[in-house]
Amino acid sequence: MLRESSFLIKLKASLDVVFLGLIVIATRFQEFQSSFFSQSLFIVVIVNILGWLFIARAFGLYNDLRMKPISVEWVMFLKAFGIFTLVKSFIFFQLLSDFSFEKYPFFLNSVFIFFLLPAEKLFIRIIFKKLRNSHNYCRKVLIVGAGENGISFYENWVNNDFGYQLTGFLDDEKQPELNGNYLGKTSEIETVIAKYELDDIVVTLPISREKEIERIVAVGEREGKRVRIVADYHRFGGGKMHVDSMGNLSVITLRSLPLDALDNKLYKRLFDIVFSLLGIVFLVSWLFPIISLIIKITSRGPVIFKQDRWGLNNKVITCLKFRTMVTGCRDVDENGVYQQAQKNDPRVTKIGRFLRKTNLDELPQLFNVLLGSMSLIGPRPHPVPLNITSKDSVEKYMMRHWVKPGITGWAQVHGYRGETKDKFLMKKRVKYDLWYIEHWTFWLDLQIIVQTLVNMIKGEKNAY
Repeated sequence: MLRESSFLIKLKASLDVVFLGLIVIATRFQEFQSSFFSQSLFIVVIVNILGWLFIARAFGLYNDLRMKPISVEWVMFLKAFGIFTLVKSFIFFQLLSDFSFEKYPFFLNSVFIFFLLPAEKLFIRIIFKKLRNSHNYCRKVLIVGAGENGISFYENWVNNDFGYQLTGFLDDEKQPELNGNYLGKTSEIETVIAKYELDDIVVTLPISREKEIERIVAVGEREGKRVRIVADYHRFGGGKMHVDSMGNLSVITLRSLPLDALDNKLYKRLFDIVFSLLGIVFLVSWLFPIISLIIKITSRGPVIFKQDRWGLNNKVITCLKFRTMVTGCRDVDENGVYQQAQKNDPRVTKIGRFLRKTNLDELPQLFNVLLGSMSLIGPRPHPVPLNITSKDSVEKYMMRHWVKPGITGWAQVHGYRGETKDKFLMKKRVKYDLWYIEHWTFWLDLQIIVQTLVNMIKGEKNAY
């Protein structure tokens, strides 16, 4: 299954490269005839292929999408195609304007891509479905264990045209919901193998039943059957799992995150650099002096407030903000408890209240993003005393630090920001942060930016 998935992903990427190359030749055939390897033709080929592979990968088009309907893949393609067309037009007609690229071949190129690449993906789906349903490809499977894992495997893989045909289930308890597919107890596996035609044995028993699993594997391999084990590691609370090989050892990562992949880290870093630079040039450059002057006029003390917070992998970073409180106020009470900003907090200045409400106090953090200690989007970094208080009282709290902290995040745009005196509010914030970490995409970051801008205009009710 994993090998087939890997092959499918490589096939889709390879066919995209072939189609993109052929499209360039078809739309610039005269140039191709006159000069097989001209500089401009080479640039067009490179921009088309590398640009598309980069953007399509960012939008998830090279994931295994067989369990998703074609409509979902089509929407993903439209998003990727839109961004790809904008990037390509910017490169050709702005950055490389000296080459005088013609607009008609560019338009024709985009039209061919719009129609041919989705047709290619539909063709791959049809061919794989026919192969999976063919007599030579389809494998008869016996599922040992009719618990949650076994039923899930049946519904997702056997019942969804993934090349499996059910022979039946073995389980120590007869399950009426198996609709006549119950063949006996796990101890009767030798009798069942001798009686029924099957190719694969899929073991979905709990890993605690190690001795039984060993016996089933031994019996299956003695009879020449392929044995697969679906381990129930999800009981440890893992999300997406990943299996690595280290020598002769198999290592299971319970939570495999999108940002573990090097190319995704690169996408996010490029995203941070581009947007932080745009923010600094077009916003901070003129707004920074105005806000600084107002802060200086209305209260004594420095313009910029620096605070130690925990960043990636619990490392301390210096977080920059516009000062919004009076100078000299304490952030820890006489009992050593961190005092979060509250509604009508007397420590907050008048201009500080406005800056907090509109999120403008976070503007200096664009420099944190540019220098790499923070990201534009991610879990908000908390002051060190609040981290120390929360890490032992809120489950999975420290998992927020698996990625760089952000100026804004998934929890913030859903209203979970500001004071967290009630532990429930911190738990909800952590829940949203972990969902973002496990489901990160380039598109999700763009969505959060838009939602943040909308909230800035409306005003944040929980920003004190």
